[in-house]
Formats: sequence, structure tokens, C-alpha cells
Amino acid sequence: MNKFYITTPIYYVNDKPHIGHTYTTVVVDVLARWHKIQKDQVFFLTGTDEHGAKIAAAAAAVGKSEKEFVDEKTQSFKDVWQKLNIEYNNFLRTTDPAHIAAVQTAIQHLKDKGLIYKGQYEGLYCQGCEQYKTSDDLIDGKCPEHQIEPQSMKEESYFFKLSQFEKQLKEKIESDELEIKPTERKNEALSFINKGLKDISISRANVSWGVPLPFDKNYTLYVWLDAFLNYLTGLGWKGGAGNAPKFFPPDIQLMSKDILRVHATIWPALLLALELPLPKKIFVHGYFTVQGQKMSKSLGNVIWPEDLVGKFGIDGSRYLLMSLLAYGQDGDISWEKLTEKYNADLANGLGNLVSRVSKLNENLKVKNKKLELRIKNLEGLFDEFKFKEILDEIWQQIAWANKYIEEKKLWELVKTDPKEGKKVLENLISLISGIGEVISPFLPETSEKIIEILKTGQGQPLFPRI
Repeated sequence: MNKFYITTPIYYVNDKPHIGHTYTTVVVDVLARWHKIQKDQVFFLTGTDEHGAKIAAAAAAVGKSEKEFVDEKTQSFKDVWQKLNIEYNNFLRTTDPAHIAAVQTAIQHLKDKGLIYKGQYEGLYCQGCEQYKTSDDLIDGKCPEHQIEPQSMKEESYFFKLSQFEKQLKEKIESDELEIKPTERKNEALSFINKGLKDISISRANVSWGVPLPFDKNYTLYVWLDAFLNYLTGLGWKGGAGNAPKFFPPDIQLMSKDILRVHATIWPALLLALELPLPKKIFVHGYFTVQGQKMSKSLGNVIWPEDLVGKFGIDGSRYLLMSLLAYGQDGDISWEKLTEKYNADLANGLGNLVSRVSKLNENLKVKNKKLELRIKNLEGLFDEFKFKEILDEIWQQIAWANKYIEEKKLWELVKTDPKEGKKVLENLISLISGIGEVISPFLPETSEKIIEILKTGQGQPLFPRI
């Protein structure tokens, strides 16, 4: 039995989950379910990143303690994942005492190895990203992600010797030992490394909401190092160098493009420093835009996952998310587009097909001859993260079946030529059965409902028209 370890990033809890977080998590859930069907031993890790200045500021702004604030926000992530039928194995919070203890053990090891030293930091810091920026990163003097000018900061700090790992990281990414997909993202990571990696500041002196450095309690750990180690502590790792936990390394790590750089540099450098294996593959997906604009609360164009589920249901929402972004690309959405696609593909497409066939079969009682739906290179498409392409192919079969019913005038055929009608129905029922199986990683509830309808001939409409 093969092991399969897959991760989402841990999400920053300064706000509730949005559709970007949701897309990443549904993708991971689909892949985890697919690998379970392949009889792999699957571990799916997600969680929340709960330390740092931004969270302390967000908590203060609403008059809550940091702990109260992160507890509330973390629950909102868990609630949304439950609403979307996400089946994770562990949800890691960076405020978990076991995580904090392991992080301190690991950081102490890096200090003992001479990979952490004290120095003077001076530079630009974007609190929105919790990242230091160079002038090359800015557009018109502002962080392009958050549209704010970074603060100029000067303070004593502890540094991690990232520069020491530049050559190794470049070799491992170039050779695909650490594979980054799509190729343009691999090239982006290499281009960043080729400009030269500098040692990074890993501590803050004036931020109390964080993991205290084990060797200097006047400082807390800068969030990224604390956050990255979740991929180990989420498997029960205690912080020991050279001591990889069961399931490690990750087979696939999913993320959006805004956090690729740190995942292609700081994270693998940490693993090399701790004598642990690197992730096998990083897949970077695009963003959702709304009518060409990035989603933002200030523009009022954010689509929240709970509203999506409220309108389209669990599987309707999962389908829309998975069918709208092509491989590694951005995708533009709006409520109008989502409704149109839901009605066309789910209500008039799959829902209509299952409902018509089961109704026509009420009297004939044709049994299902089990048929595996053949999708060319299905395993390869899953390995290449081509979810939209898989769904497009399934929906072509659905469109064909609906057209076939019309062409054969099946509602008349079952009366005028019951033998031929029965044969056509047999083919359609076998096809629907195959569709029911192949959609199960994407639409698990619908898959079960289809199997039930074919068995009993009973069932509610799968996707009521909106």
C-alpha cells in the first residue's frame, strides 16, 4: 500500500475563510478521496496559522484577547470545511502546545548548529504579508498584494542562514527533486533564487503574540518558521532533526501563487538544515477574480464559501469550484456565471439525465449492468491536477446521453418497441452508473445518491434548478 501525504497551507486567521482558501482545500480533498479510491494510505493535513503582529492588531481592533480571537476565527474555518464535506485527517493549530514545543526544539537545534545568529535588521516590512520586501517587490512603492506602503524597520534580530542553501535549493528545483508545477511557477522560483538569497530575519522583539525563542525569551519567532513546521508537527513530529515522522515528506503541497517564494526557499532550506527530506511536489494554482478584479472586502466583491453553499448546495459548490479554474490559471467568476453554469451543467445536465432515465425505467425495471466509465488517462489527469479537464470530459458524456434520449425519442420507444427501449435504457443506466463512480472524489454525496436512485428507482431531484 502506497502512502500519500497531502497538505493545504495553514491559513492565516486574521479573517474568515474566503473562496481562495476554499478552492485550495476542496482540491486537496478531491485528491485525497481519489487516492483513497486507489487504495493508498492517505494523510490530509490542514490547519491555521495563529501567531504574529497582524493577528494581535486584528484582535485589539475588535476588543478581544488574541486567544479568544484566534479560537473564533479557527472555528469559522472548521465550520466551512464541514459545510463543504472536507475530510481531513488532522487540523493543526500553531497555538497547540505540542506544536510550540516541537518548534522550540527545532529552532534550538538550528541555533546549536550555527545556522542562527544575532544581527541588525534594516529594511522594508509589509505587515499584510508578514514578509520583508525589497524595492523590486513593490509597485509604485506599495506591496502589490495589499496595496500598502511597507514600514521601514530597523531592529536587532536573529537571522537564519538562508544564503547557505542557495546552491542546493537551485539544484533540487532544477532537477525536479523538488518539483514545482506549473513550469512557469518553477521558473519564477528559480528566477528569484538566481537573484541571490539573503539570510532572513526570524525574530521580532516587540511582538509578544508568538512562539518565544528558546534561547532568548526577549524575542518571539517570526511567523513563517513557526508556520512551516506545521507540515511536520501535524504528523506528530516532536522537533528532532533527522527524525522524519510517518508519512513525511509530503507527496503534494497545494498553494496559491502569493506564497510560492517562501515555500520554494525558506521551507526546503529549513528541511535541509534539519536533515529531513524535501516535499516531492508543489502545485501552485491561480486566483479567482470577479469581473476582472481581484476580490477584496473594500470593493465588496468577495464571494464567501458559506454563501456559495447556501445557494448551490455542497456538491453544487464543489463542482463549480473544481470546474472553473483551468490548470494553473486564474479564473473569472461572478454570481451570474456561477448560476448559469450550475443550471446548465447540474440542473439541466446531470440532474436532468438521472431524473429522466430513472422515470422512464419505472415500469421496465432494467437492472444496472455495471460499466466503468472510460476516461483516457484519468490517473494522469489527476496527477497533473487537470480537474477541469476531467469534469469537462465527464460532462461531454452527460451531454451525449441527454442528446441520445432525444434522438431515440426514448419516452415513445419504451412504449412502441419495449425490447429496443429496454436496450437503450440499459446502456444509459450503465453510463450513469459509471458517471456516479467517477465523480465521487468531486461530488461524493451526489455519487451516493446516483447509486441509490439506480438501485431503488427512488430519489429527490439531484440539482433543483435555480
